[in-house]
Amino acid sequence: MDRALLEDLFKAAVAAAQPGPAVKAHLPPRPKGRTIVIGAGKASAQMARAFEEAWEGPIDGLVVTRYGYGTPCDRIEIVEAAHPVPDNAGFLAARRVIERLSGLSPDDLVVALISGGGSALLPAPAAGLTFETEQAVNQSLLASGAPIGVMNAIRNELSLVKGGRLAALAYPARVATLVVSDVPGDDPALVASGPTVPLATTREMVRKLVNVYRIALPEEAQALLASTDNPSPRPDDPRLARNSVNVIASASLSLEAAARRARQAAVNPVILSDAIEGEARDVAQVHAAIAREVKSRNRPFTAPVAMLSGGETTVTLRGNGRGGRNAEFLLALAIAIDGVAGISALAADTDGIDGSEDNAGAFADGTSATRMRAAGIDPLAALADNDAYSAFAAIGDLLVSGPTGTNVNDFRAIIVR
Repeated sequence: MDRALLEDLFKAAVAAAQPGPAVKAHLPPRPKGRTIVIGAGKASAQMARAFEEAWEGPIDGLVVTRYGYGTPCDRIEIVEAAHPVPDNAGFLAARRVIERLSGLSPDDLVVALISGGGSALLPAPAAGLTFETEQAVNQSLLASGAPIGVMNAIRNELSLVKGGRLAALAYPARVATLVVSDVPGDDPALVASGPTVPLATTREMVRKLVNVYRIALPEEAQALLASTDNPSPRPDDPRLARNSVNVIASASLSLEAAARRARQAAVNPVILSDAIEGEARDVAQVHAAIAREVKSRNRPFTAPVAMLSGGETTVTLRGNGRGGRNAEFLLALAIAIDGVAGISALAADTDGIDGSEDNAGAFADGTSATRMRAAGIDPLAALADNDAYSAFAAIGDLLVSGPTGTNVNDFRAIIVR
């Protein structure tokens, strides 16, 4: 297995997504009045630290990140909360963020530091909904297998802060949003459900999405979607006219960095896409088919090749096992390349945590399924039970990096010799 090179590619991708240098390169113009910093996401604490170090002048603020992802700041308060299902710490932090935005003037500046994971970390249910309802909605969405864009569109309609509502609350202050993107296509309105960036969807479209993906929502959430209450600002809302949005890190930049590292190792890189979505096990079948084609027929690419891809796959929960979407992708891939020599792969989340376990992802090759069976695990049964974590743990092929300080979503690399 090309384990060392695969891990080097992952490290290069993560390094390219570190928010510190990017934040410093995108500082907004200084205001006449106050500067308030808010934020939410897995990379938001590192973004806050970088902003604090680079900003000349007084600042105040509050940023919410995932448990274990905090970093010390002197002037910006860092709060840790739960992800992917919100907890009370995030709920209370969201209320405090809203309070920070009251009473601002046209001379004030709000800097919003937004990264993936912010949807769960900034829970603020719309009027008529409870915090428990928002938790239930998140659990239903996570189990549905719906793409991230669909999930965020639904969350948007049920929130006090998502879909540009937080920016509207800051009016008449100017809002400058810096985004570390974890969504396919890097639409800033989809990152963390766009608290400061309106999403160009309608309530009717969201109702259709709920039906298409057969998402079971609580009755009170369904009632709100059936009403005209809690309207979100539209992209042309005059309250947002002075605001700015910059995507400062993304999967595309990370894949390019990994490609450069592959070339240094004399392996030809091919970036398949930075916006791949779909069921993890289905995406794995396509990747495996391409890898086998290269191995057996030297097409559509010539070996040695490193096939790189990003985006965000999904998992429809069918069983009761452990493991995130990257481990599930790899387990399906391992089954599809069982017995084929010369193919090795890594799939990992660039934030360092795949789902809710302690691993970023895992490694696989043509011997993985055989080694799992030798360890007493049936790979097909593990896949049926969504238990990829246990399968890779049994053969010592988990990738454990710890929190990386950034989040530009999934990173996949398949090397064919």
